[in-house]
Amino acid sequence: MIRKFYNYYISSDKKFARSVANIIGFTPSNIQIFKQAFSHKSAVDPKLHTVTSNERLEYLGDSILSTVVAEYLFQKYPNSNEGFLTKMRSKIVKRKTLNRIADDMGIDVVLQENNDTRLSESMKGNALEALVGAIYLEKGYNPTKEIIVNTILRRHLNIENLEEVDDNYKSQLLEFCQKNGNDIDYKVIERFKFDNRDRFKIAVYVNGKEIANGEDFNKKSAEQSASFKALKTLGLDS
Repeated sequence: MIRKFYNYYISSDKKFARSVANIIGFTPSNIQIFKQAFSHKSAVDPKLHTVTSNERLEYLGDSILSTVVAEYLFQKYPNSNEGFLTKMRSKIVKRKTLNRIADDMGIDVVLQENNDTRLSESMKGNALEALVGAIYLEKGYNPTKEIIVNTILRRHLNIENLEEVDDNYKSQLLEFCQKNGNDIDYKVIERFKFDNRDRFKIAVYVNGKEIANGEDFNKKSAEQSASFKALKTLGLDS
């Protein structure tokens, strides 16, 4: 309690502590762990060794978030089969959804204030996962689960609308090609550095002809981007 009071009212990091408290509903005791959660590797100077990047916390938070979401869906849909539950979990924990939730929670603002770099969409979702990891280290599993369910899922996610959404563009394109006897292939046509990170440009080919291409910081997301554009090109995006 004393440490939380100090962080919120006296510490040189009180502005940061208050911003985080507005997002998660409590003032952190271990302020350094939460600062790490908002420190992207592209903005961290490894020579200084004062704050490490949020990659390890992101790894931890990703595992915890996936577990909590799986349990939440298991309880919410008692009569649904494994396939439905797996698809719903994928929709919730996918990068696009986490990026949007992070925006809605105000994580993007705190992230920008603590990183001297241009924000990409994926950095927001990564920070959300890292934040979950930091909450777990401070609070333990059960309190973290409660925060994920009540503060993240129920406030910032319309799960009923998500049931109707099919945004797996690659799957839609594959299904179309299979039905029509078309060959489909994805190839990395360029790999380059952007904000000190690897970025991929991937083209999708139908019957050997390039239909569209897309970019992102990982291959799966770039394939989804290329597939979305291909669906539009083929008039299948309605």
